[in-house]
Amino acid sequence: MTMFSSRNWREYPQRYRLEASKFKKSGKTYFPPRTIDPETGDAEFETVKLPDTGKIVTYTVIRIAPDQWTDEAPYALAVVELTDGTRLMGQITDCDPEKVKIGMEVRVEFRRIQSEGHHGVISYGYKFVPKWY
Repeated sequence: MTMFSSRNWREYPQRYRLEASKFKKSGKTYFPPRTIDPETGDAEFETVKLPDTGKIVTYTVIRIAPDQWTDEAPYALAVVELTDGTRLMGQITDCDPEKVKIGMEVRVEFRRIQSEGHHGVISYGYKFVPKWY
């Protein structure tokens, strides 16, 4: 999957600054941000910055990767619950995938995700790194 430049540009705030929507009525936080709370229909929200630490809730190890990530395989993808309760999915990096465990504490780091071709736009975003790293 290639991320086109226009989509990359639109997603800068949420991916680069971990911005989410927190709704006034329910108090729920959604990432990626939403303009309407899917449970209550509430459209009143504030933009919040998510915390940069959390714990792994579940994970999987990718051993046969898509073409653009074959040089990274095997690697772990995880659902992480941040300290505020918001859940994100992302790659666990700087760690042997066989050492990833449920409950492992991680921190969010800004990293290169992919690029569009050999001389294309480089896309950055977040990945998770074990706190002990």
